[in-house]
Amino acid sequence: MNLDVEKWQDSTAVILRMLTLPAPHARPLRQGKAKVFQMLRRLYDHTMSLADHRHALWWLAAVSFVESSVFPIPPDVLMIPMILARPSRAWLIALVALVSSVAGGLLGYAIGAMFYESLGQPILEAMGKGAAIEEFNHKFNDFGFWAVLGAGITPFPYKVITIMSGWTGMPLMTFLATSLLARALRFFVVAGLLRAFGSPIRDFIERRLGLVFTAFVVLLFGGFFVLRYL
Repeated sequence: MNLDVEKWQDSTAVILRMLTLPAPHARPLRQGKAKVFQMLRRLYDHTMSLADHRHALWWLAAVSFVESSVFPIPPDVLMIPMILARPSRAWLIALVALVSSVAGGLLGYAIGAMFYESLGQPILEAMGKGAAIEEFNHKFNDFGFWAVLGAGITPFPYKVITIMSGWTGMPLMTFLATSLLARALRFFVVAGLLRAFGSPIRDFIERRLGLVFTAFVVLLFGGFFVLRYL
């Protein structure tokens, strides 16, 4: 694969702006933000360069896995150039991202569960807040399907919800099934668009598809809410 890194600089800036905090007023904080931005930029560029590697599929699997719990760069950074270079492998690339991302989501779930049981719950109970956190957990899990679905297909960090799902004790099968649905929708829609339209659709995917997915989840949730309560 021969990739022109310069053609991806605009999308790099867009994603990095999403990953960094709003600009603070204090000079030391501005300098701190600049350092974080530079670090993420280098990490982003390095991740994108892996798309040209002969073991790119394995790197995609690794990035998709760790992104679901700790890594800040989304697997789309690898998926898009890989599919554009080899459209015939679009479905395989999407499948690798799906399986690896859901597996990584299970790791995030386990992290949340272990931290809650070993650290969070004892501290909260010692503070007399055990009942309050239990109430929060129940409320979160009441909307657990929507939380996982939304994080799985929108720009909201999926890793936050994977860890929260374990922390609040969301039923594992609910988490797993919803993660499979959400991640499949996310990755296979991207793969299908790139396979069908090629490079011209790239800008729409990078700048607009997240908004489309967000609107879809909002409308779907609104429809179910209306059917349930009206």
